[in-house]
Amino acid sequence: MAWDRRPLPWDELPDEILLQILRYLEPCQINKLHLVSRKLRKLSLDEELWKRLCFQDSPWYRSLQNRRAAQEKSVQLVNHLPLLDSSRTAVHPRVRHEPETSWQRRQDLANWDPTYPGEKVSWYEEYIQRQGPVSVNWLQMPRKCGRGNEPVVEARGVALYSPHGGRDGLGTMLAVSPLEDGSICLWDVNGNRASQGSIVARSRPGSLFANEPNGTSNRRSRKVDADVIECVSVSDSGHRAFFAVQSHLVEVDLNRLDVVSRESFEWSITAMSAVQDGVPLTVGTSLGIHLHDFRARARTGHDVVDRLDGPRADAAHPFKAIFDPNPLPPYAPLSQPTPISILHLPRQGAPHLASDDIYVSGRFSNILHYDRRKFPSIAGSIYSGALIKSLTSLPVSFSALDAELRRKAELSAESVAQTKTAVQGQTLIAGGGYNTKGSLEMYGLVTAGDSSSYGMLQNSALKNRQTAASATILSVINHGTKLAFSDGTGLLKWFERDGTTECRRLRIGHSDSEDEDSLFASMPASDDLARKILSTRPREGSERLNDDNILFWTGERLGMVTFTARPRFDDKQFGPRDSSAAAEEEEDDRRRRIYGERMRRALDRQADEVRFMGNLGMGMGAR
Repeated sequence: MAWDRRPLPWDELPDEILLQILRYLEPCQINKLHLVSRKLRKLSLDEELWKRLCFQDSPWYRSLQNRRAAQEKSVQLVNHLPLLDSSRTAVHPRVRHEPETSWQRRQDLANWDPTYPGEKVSWYEEYIQRQGPVSVNWLQMPRKCGRGNEPVVEARGVALYSPHGGRDGLGTMLAVSPLEDGSICLWDVNGNRASQGSIVARSRPGSLFANEPNGTSNRRSRKVDADVIECVSVSDSGHRAFFAVQSHLVEVDLNRLDVVSRESFEWSITAMSAVQDGVPLTVGTSLGIHLHDFRARARTGHDVVDRLDGPRADAAHPFKAIFDPNPLPPYAPLSQPTPISILHLPRQGAPHLASDDIYVSGRFSNILHYDRRKFPSIAGSIYSGALIKSLTSLPVSFSALDAELRRKAELSAESVAQTKTAVQGQTLIAGGGYNTKGSLEMYGLVTAGDSSSYGMLQNSALKNRQTAASATILSVINHGTKLAFSDGTGLLKWFERDGTTECRRLRIGHSDSEDEDSLFASMPASDDLARKILSTRPREGSERLNDDNILFWTGERLGMVTFTARPRFDDKQFGPRDSSAAAEEEEDDRRRRIYGERMRRALDRQADEVRFMGNLGMGMGAR
């Protein structure tokens, strides 16, 4: 009777057996199982399954295997052994080496694992970001009078705004940007309120500009400086945005797009920190660092008018600051001018709250450290030697020695787990330029024994100035379990958290915002540069898969990198519809651009090969 038992159908098999079967499938085949049934969808999104796929297809693992193969060949040559012994390895290679390979692979996986304790990761999304298709989308271009045939109005910065921290019931995320005509523009990033990438609101032109008391306008004050990268900062909970317009800090109510207040500084504003609850806004001017407590105005009472309809003569008078008996608020003077990036180091264990540590970088060789409790006294500095243009952080301390051992996969799984929890601290990540090349730097920070302030850990600095980028790094962020940055050649690059292993790269290309042909539009150096990049990952997480994209600003317009086979939207779809003949002409132009781009890439690769071959044997391969 036992021989008459029929085999179980696949949907009644245990989950463990089904997962073992899925390991023999390709990722594209596993992805198709999402549509079969709910059970297969749940199993095909298994975190361990996609984590193993991320590891197996990672450049880190391929590089490790190549180094081991080269080392084995060199040992065989030294010992005068044949490179291939078919009688010993070709018949049963897996049976002979399976125990060692299984143990070695587990150790390699532990050394590669980029996560820190307590981090929540969707490895399915990680695989898409690492290996999936990628496309560039261009947000709608604002135009004068809002008409399609009017000239384009350029954007002068970007920040993300999530009303109520993304807990508005829709998961709304808007891009906020000041325009060159003095207006404020909002785009829908996720497509929850309007079409994705379209403009949802725009203020009247000139609302950011200040007028003189006599009604005239200063030409310099009516300009949003395009050289200031961090010129806008947004408060999600307060529905406020702060814009840097020359030496004025303009506060805007994002619900009404009206100016609430203006604060004047003695020098031009060159950088701002992010707005975070419970701490003042840090403002960097050309000659000093200031703390602007915007919360003080909110506590003055309900009788204060919450709107600024026109200029006030007493506040805008040019001689008011000279004859004002009140002393200037405390600020930290700079011996070298022009800060570029300001970072509020997150609080340990609470990444959405700011600690008392402030890090400032700019056109000077040191990264300055301030303690908000002892401001304006400087708490310390980190010597870089590079021109740092962007700062970010990781909530785990970095060790250069452990990173090198893990890169070679020499630590055991237990040792790797111990190194991640041995030292409580954080990692300061900096991106900039050094001698015309990009510099990606990581510094391990630990809490001092007698205070809660952070200091630099010894032997914890990494400065990758060889393989990071061939031009200056413009902006660096955390993207999933990777580091993402843009450089001066128009590339977006993703690196592992070790700071040395490149995961993938993408060239932004040319936006083709204008319809007219340009003499320089097809030149290799005409590609747009991502001067600032932002991750669109919601703070509270998203129920939708593959929703962590990269929003970027080129200095003129906004774009977004999505991990899809085709662009989700384009600026041309928001304009008037073309006729069939115009559509065919547009398709021909697109094909010509694609062909020209492919030829340019082929010539670039050929030039790289020529340079590489020319540098062989001269000790210049790593330069």
